[in-house]
Amino acid sequence: MPVRPAETEAELEAHLRGICFKTGPPRRIGVEIEWLVHDARNPRCPVEPARLHSAATTLRALPLSSLLTFEPGGQLELSSPPARSLTECIESVTADLALVRPAMLAMGLGMAGHGHNPWHGPQRVLTEPRYNAMEEYFDRWGSAGRSMMCATASVQVCVDAGYEEPGPLGHGRRWLLAHLLGAVLAAAFANSPTSEGCPTGYRTTRQVVWSQLDPDRTLAPPPGPDPRTAWVAYVLDAPVMCIRAEDGPWHSPEGLTFREWIRTGVPRPPTQEDLDYHVTTLFPPVRPRGHLELRMIDAQSGDAGWIVPLAVTAALFDDPEATERAYRIVKPLAETAGSRPAPRNPLWRRAARGALTDPELHAAAVACFAAAQEALPRLGASPEVIAAVAEFTERYVARGRCPADDHLDALYAAEGDLIVGKDSQ
Repeated sequence: MPVRPAETEAELEAHLRGICFKTGPPRRIGVEIEWLVHDARNPRCPVEPARLHSAATTLRALPLSSLLTFEPGGQLELSSPPARSLTECIESVTADLALVRPAMLAMGLGMAGHGHNPWHGPQRVLTEPRYNAMEEYFDRWGSAGRSMMCATASVQVCVDAGYEEPGPLGHGRRWLLAHLLGAVLAAAFANSPTSEGCPTGYRTTRQVVWSQLDPDRTLAPPPGPDPRTAWVAYVLDAPVMCIRAEDGPWHSPEGLTFREWIRTGVPRPPTQEDLDYHVTTLFPPVRPRGHLELRMIDAQSGDAGWIVPLAVTAALFDDPEATERAYRIVKPLAETAGSRPAPRNPLWRRAARGALTDPELHAAAVACFAAAQEALPRLGASPEVIAAVAEFTERYVARGRCPADDHLDALYAAEGDLIVGKDSQ
């Protein structure tokens, strides 16, 4: 709730400029991992809210180093603390998962890594004022908001924003790299080809859902040489999702940008805390919060599936040689992307539908994964992590496949078995 006196537009702009891009060399890495929670015996059966609330109480008593939260549809999220190295980040989250998974199984609950719920439609289980207001806001745009809130899960990799000055690790280069490489990462790790048991026509349905939301808060800011200025304008000109209240429901105004809220002071003057909260309601594919949040990667299957996208992304952003190579590899993709912002431009749409069956994205992924594999030993990655990236590269990237293709193969094989069974009767 607001605790500071209202500030001027200039003061709030200065605050945003000071916090969106941390100045300094890459030193920290982090990851936020989400899972769809399901009944361990019957994944297709939605979990009752009472079971989820009981599970949350149990899990919050565990000695975790990661922040544990639940999303509106009951998705479980672990957010690692900032780590000084890739190895430290992986070890920290792995130790937490070793506590969380058995505790969930003891309660009859499983954790599935899919970018979009493959079994049933969105069902909200959290009723906090934030999510009530969020649902009210997104409902004005259609049904995609409820799907985003309640039926999607991701691996979000957090990397440092880089240096202030130009160069391979400068803000502008890393900002452009993140938005072009983001399409490659979305394609390589696409893992959500179905919804309610049926193929959607996309390898990453999750990315399609995000592209259908309010464009003023989910599209990338306009490209340019000064991402700091672009981000400040983006934030202030984005619609206000909700105005928090001490008591009672939160108001979800229609058509009120944060800049207009500052200038009018209606229904009350906004504060710096309101601005900081407003930033948490903006969901572009890359979000600067001192560091860069890369938000385009689908949740991955298996106990350690999240490690490969984390390792590949860290290598391409934290190793200077790999960063320079990745930038040269993906820069030509800007022509395909065109002038429209991600994720609604042709490059991202091709990533969502065809993933690595797209020749241009496939070639970029092969080259980027090769650069990452060469960089991982320089970053001190363990032999196990290096082997996991190599196995993923051989199984998927080299063959123009992604995890979604495994799900589609299994689905079509099952349908074929049913047809054969009918024909034999």
